[in-house]
Amino acid sequence: MMLDRAAGRRAPTHLPGRQKALTMAGAVLALFLASLGQIIVATALPGIVADLGGFESYTWVATSYVLASAIAIPISGRLGDIHGRKLIFVLGIAVFLVASAACGFSLTMTQLAAARAVQGIGGGVMLSVGFVAVADLFPPEERGKQHGLNSLVFGMAALIGPLLGAYLTEHASWRWIFFLNVPLGLPVLLLIARVYPKIESEEERRSTDYLGMAALALAVAAILLALTWAGVQYEWSSPQIIGLLSFGLAMAVGLVVVESRAESPIMPLEIYRERVVAASLAMVFLAGSALYAGVIFVPLLLQAGLGVSATGSGAYLTVMVLCMVFAMVLSARFLSTRNPRYRFVGVAATGLTAVGMYLIATVDPDANITRAAASVAVVGAGVGGVLATVLLAVQNTVPFENVGAATAAVQFYRQVGGMLGLAALGASMAVRFSAEMEEAVSDAAGGDGFPEQLEAIREDPAILLDRAEVVALGLPDALLDALRSTLASAVGHTLAICAAAVALSVVAALFLGAPPRAHAPARRPPS
Repeated sequence: MMLDRAAGRRAPTHLPGRQKALTMAGAVLALFLASLGQIIVATALPGIVADLGGFESYTWVATSYVLASAIAIPISGRLGDIHGRKLIFVLGIAVFLVASAACGFSLTMTQLAAARAVQGIGGGVMLSVGFVAVADLFPPEERGKQHGLNSLVFGMAALIGPLLGAYLTEHASWRWIFFLNVPLGLPVLLLIARVYPKIESEEERRSTDYLGMAALALAVAAILLALTWAGVQYEWSSPQIIGLLSFGLAMAVGLVVVESRAESPIMPLEIYRERVVAASLAMVFLAGSALYAGVIFVPLLLQAGLGVSATGSGAYLTVMVLCMVFAMVLSARFLSTRNPRYRFVGVAATGLTAVGMYLIATVDPDANITRAAASVAVVGAGVGGVLATVLLAVQNTVPFENVGAATAAVQFYRQVGGMLGLAALGASMAVRFSAEMEEAVSDAAGGDGFPEQLEAIREDPAILLDRAEVVALGLPDALLDALRSTLASAVGHTLAICAAAVALSVVAALFLGAPPRAHAPARRPPS
């Protein structure tokens, strides 16, 4: 790294063209493996449970990865700033590969969930450092193109993952969804170890903030566990959920106190003083809720309200993912200038997200598939524009010594915002459905003769979309139609709330602007 004295900060590392290309290839492949690791297991879970048993641990196979990844992302981002990203990157990939092998050799669901947690730590490191690599290697006017490439990788993982997981489970073994990571990941590990530049931190204080790391891990774990369990394993008002949320919030407050006093904090509070960074994190936090709501609730609405099949609703999600990737690439390229218009793209993207979510929420049974597909496409385009804008705005604003922590914060707030939004929206939908269900049952003929079946539906409305479950219940067709209509209404109301929340991100986008001149990254030094 070299220092631009006029700008007061280091310039991106200048590497020979071949080394730079190989370094980015390694980073992109690492991002692909980490993204695939989170998604691929979804369609394999039924086969895993059938083989290992332990249905009570079903959700932990997915939850443990997400939880560990959320904790690892901000920690690894900052450790890379302090101790150099090459070391952290190599360790993260190594942990991911070892844990992948352990997942494949697991004999019980408990072993698999534990191995998935360790795999999530490695995956979180790979996601964090993989994005920061762009800032290490390229000046601001070139970063947009590289992040566009990263977007394509995410899109490919989202589209390939579920299909690959189902194929391997059916034609080989579910264990191969984990074993496959080893031959794919070893070349990536060797490539990063060989070609990634060794960038030393210029900070004089290189101490590790262990207390901050512990407070962050405890806060995130407690809050995310509460959100995962609430309304599923425990009531929202139960001592377990209230206790976890209270402990998590206490740890979050403790984290702020610790970080304000730490010599080299794991989450430096100074990055939040930048108006562009604060606005960007608020945007991605709210956009995260739209992304998660789209993946979870839109298929529910389409199946209940329009009668779309499960396969058909998956096609709609494919449209959303493709539009999201396209918008990320397009937005990133548009912002790859020396005078990027963050505010313009940010307002347009957040506005599109809110409008698209509202259009989906107001889809009625008489709507044609074209309108539904268009609405989903608008949401995808909006979210993609938001993600590209905030990532570039943050990386091009903060001093280089904080770029790892700031980039990790974008990923962290997107993930936490999505889970918080999903929990709140899920609770809202359950309350709305339960309230409207009473009226639907009283209006439908024969609605009072199936108390046990109706209670089961109240606890799990998704039963209405499973043909085998519906046949087993033996409910009259008129009652089933009324209940499906009620479910569609409740989901639509929930998505309307999401649209209103996302609309607040438009306000946050108004605070975006060009990075301060004092923070403009320097141009690359001559070779």
